Amino acid sequence: MLAIIGLLAAIILPAIPRATSRARLEGYAVATAAVLKEDRVSALRQRARVATLIDAQARIIRSGTDGRIVHLPADVRLDALLPSRCYDRPAGFTIDFFPSGTSCGGVVALTRNGTGYEVRVNWLTGGVNVVPHRPL
Repeated sequence: MLAIIGLLAAIILPAIPRATSRARLEGYAVATAAVLKEDRVSALRQRARVATLIDAQARIIRSGTDGRIVHLPADVRLDALLPSRCYDRPAGFTIDFFPSGTSCGGVVALTRNGTGYEVRVNWLTGGVNVVPHRPL
């Protein structure tokens, strides 16, 4: 009897979708912040503009330095508040960092069921921080 229950559990449990926990959601926010910080440091070191891609529809964040990607699961919503122009060119899908360490700024919100985190990039300093999401 115990063997049958174990066998059923082994078959059924992997088929049950697991929702993203709050801790895992925080992990995605920290990973996103790490990619942004890495791109800022790279802009400073290389003395060149570096753009981090934010693709809300595909739920990915891609480093402009090494192509590293943060993939978000289907139950995590990605919203980005980004400038439409960044100095001399259209932006809209990127957060750009400059050789001076500054940025055009932006906010990336990762949420699930209305709760989550925001990764904020300060336009003046290029600083990146993670804060709890505050719904409007």
